[in-house]
Amino acid sequence: MKFKPIRPIRTVEKIENQRFGEERSLYGARGLQVENCRFEGEEDGESALKEGRRITVLDSYFALRYPFWHDVDLTVRNCEMTETCRAPFWYDKNVLMDGCKMHGVKAFRECREVEIKNSEIVSPEFGWRTRKISLSDTSLSGEYAFLGGSRIVARGLHFSGKYSFQYVRDAEIADSELDTKDAFWHTKDVTVRDSVIRGEYLGWYSENLTLIRCKIVGTQPLCYCRNLTLIDCETENCDLAFEYSSVTASIRGNVLSIKNPLSGKIVCDSAGEIILKDSVYPCGCEIVVGGERRDHL
Repeated sequence: MKFKPIRPIRTVEKIENQRFGEERSLYGARGLQVENCRFEGEEDGESALKEGRRITVLDSYFALRYPFWHDVDLTVRNCEMTETCRAPFWYDKNVLMDGCKMHGVKAFRECREVEIKNSEIVSPEFGWRTRKISLSDTSLSGEYAFLGGSRIVARGLHFSGKYSFQYVRDAEIADSELDTKDAFWHTKDVTVRDSVIRGEYLGWYSENLTLIRCKIVGTQPLCYCRNLTLIDCETENCDLAFEYSSVTASIRGNVLSIKNPLSGKIVCDSAGEIILKDSVYPCGCEIVVGGERRDHL
């Protein structure tokens, strides 16, 4: 998956070392560079840079709400957005955020063509319905991250939070650590490589979910999946796995228990228990444990 590169921004005006606290202080700006400025104050103004075009913001501080809404061609570098900088990015297009600290809730809602690098993010409800977003070497904490997003690329992502990547379409994640619960529910066309995924109830109701050389940790993973693929993966504390899933899996090491997989083939080195009873659907998955077929009672 490739993204259009962030276009260089040619600025025609520069603002430095100023404080802005009023409503829409730089509303509708065009071709502007903002450097070493502070957006704060008792005026408690909102939407400082709303409806901007070709904006660069460097080394600045934001403590007011909704600074970047409906912006196009926006670069934000080495900035801090505090908890009171709520919902900082909505409805934007072609955004680069690099080297930033952002702690405002509901960041990046309904945005397109977003690149995030080398940043620290604490933001519940992050990335909802955002399309074409890439993240690299970034930490992210928050519940319900990426809900309904599409065309997501992440590398070197350190994520913590519940209910992540739900209803996502078309995502690629690599070299990452995900500490999460109920991740990847109802996703379609998602691939995760060389990553660690910790949590409960991973990937339920997903379609075309592929895990390659991943470590999966936690109870009851990967149930009710369609066209699930695991390639050279490892599991830890995974019990009641694969219930009612169509699956092709190769697993290194032990699986605590496998329960009523629907179809396909599962190969693992060892399994604590194979549960093939009380199914409400016909199950015909081939299960091979340590070279021996175990899919018959």
